Amino acid sequence: MHPIRRKLFLIGSLLAVTLLPLGSVAQTVKPAAPSCPALLQHQFPRLQDDAPQNLCQYAGKVVLVVNTASYCGFTKQYEGLEALYAKYEKRGLVILGFPSNDFGRQEPGDAKQIADLCFNTYGVKFPMFDKTGVVGAGRNALYTQLYQATKAVPEWNFHKYLIARDGKTVSSVASAVEPGSRTIVSAVEAALQQKP
Repeated sequence: MHPIRRKLFLIGSLLAVTLLPLGSVAQTVKPAAPSCPALLQHQFPRLQDDAPQNLCQYAGKVVLVVNTASYCGFTKQYEGLEALYAKYEKRGLVILGFPSNDFGRQEPGDAKQIADLCFNTYGVKFPMFDKTGVVGAGRNALYTQLYQATKAVPEWNFHKYLIARDGKTVSSVASAVEPGSRTIVSAVEAALQQKP
């Protein structure tokens, strides 16, 4: 190529790049995904269909983890949990339910029976997972980490762990404390105000 033509070609190419609209450049840059804290780096099958669910999808949210049971004096707490979820979901709260047969054998059913009670009887819309162990040698990895973070182990069904947006700060709430209680509502509202 002739030297003059080559210079004109280079100048034209530079002008074309310089004149690109800024919006087209910005569209090609993807925002960084929020990092997933170690506490949420777990996968569990979803209750209703066994589809694997990665808990990292809840990174940056306030997470209330509850071990549930269908035939317990506290089973009515499903209503309070669902009301809490409905009230604060849009602000960043998610409730994760883990059915467990660890206490009094009060969760003897299979996934279909548990799902029927949760979704049809109590209208649960928050995520529920397959039946699992939450205490002792059979507890799952998430519950092991929750215990390590709080030194509090569930003593019965409907024990609650509240994980802050940072995925590291965890508090523990006893089974008898109702989801709509001042204790839980205040803790949830304070956690929702914090930045991840």
